[in-house]
Amino acid sequence: MEGFLIGFGLIGAGRIGQLHADNIVTNSRANLITVSDAFVEAAESLAVKTGAKVSSVEDMLARDDVHAVFVASSTDTHADFIEAGARAGKAVFCEKPVDMDADRIRSCLDVVEGCKQSLMIGFNRRFDPNFASLQRRLSDGEIGDIEIVTIQSRDPSPPPVSYIERSGGLFRDMMIHDLDMARFLLGEEPVSIYATGSALVDPTIGDAGDVDTALAVLKTASGKVCQISNSRRASYGYDQRIEVHGSKGMLRAGNVHETTVEIATSAGFKTDPVQHFFLERYMAAYRDELNAFIDVVEQGKKPSPDGYDGLMAQTLADAATESLKTGDPVSLV
Repeated sequence: MEGFLIGFGLIGAGRIGQLHADNIVTNSRANLITVSDAFVEAAESLAVKTGAKVSSVEDMLARDDVHAVFVASSTDTHADFIEAGARAGKAVFCEKPVDMDADRIRSCLDVVEGCKQSLMIGFNRRFDPNFASLQRRLSDGEIGDIEIVTIQSRDPSPPPVSYIERSGGLFRDMMIHDLDMARFLLGEEPVSIYATGSALVDPTIGDAGDVDTALAVLKTASGKVCQISNSRRASYGYDQRIEVHGSKGMLRAGNVHETTVEIATSAGFKTDPVQHFFLERYMAAYRDELNAFIDVVEQGKKPSPDGYDGLMAQTLADAATESLKTGDPVSLV
């Protein structure tokens, strides 16, 4: 397929679907063929903007010029659309999570494997240029043996409580990205996780049975530890930092600011604010993620992160949720 434009079908025309559509139409290796959404008006609006056609999912999967499918619909539809795409002989990219239920993820992955199709999961932070560089340098041994991984992820403000109520909780909705990043950086699977949290930002989040401020500690069989902190409120912007301490030193990736300009006065040094929203902060990551998926379709490369990574992140999120409820560490072996 190398040398030809990869034809894409997009399922889901909401905010994240629109982002993927923009990236597909501006990518010289891709062509957005058709768009589908449960709300026809949303699909039609996106089709007008991108030049794609509107179709049902069934018609999309029947098209020979659609080589791959992007699933950016609501979470409860992900597994069904993944299976339908795999059965139609299409490579599938799906936003996280595959499903909220780990057993449903396993059955979905069995279908994908049986169809011998590729499935890539949208943990976009692996493709952030700064985080990806840090991981490569870890793998190259720049700081020796990994001892402590520290991941900080804090949103500028919480989502509406109506979203919280159907999100599956902070660990499955927000921290799941950081749990995947922990596996990506540690280089071995965690064997235990302990999580704790509180509702300190908005009491209605606590009333909904969730937390908005949380910590998790993971440990591997060799003794490596990872600490993750999440908050639904950061008054200074979208806070995304990673630090890895090793036997020979430390690697750190800091926040991305609106500009690199600094001002120095008698009051000291001052920088511009950090980027305020995930779409800005991870725009380059989303583009690199698309190129990685095109390599999967075009060159037959193994997708990474794949369906197994999606399953493991969900398993960790489930275990963190259990630990929060019981107050005890949860064994993963």
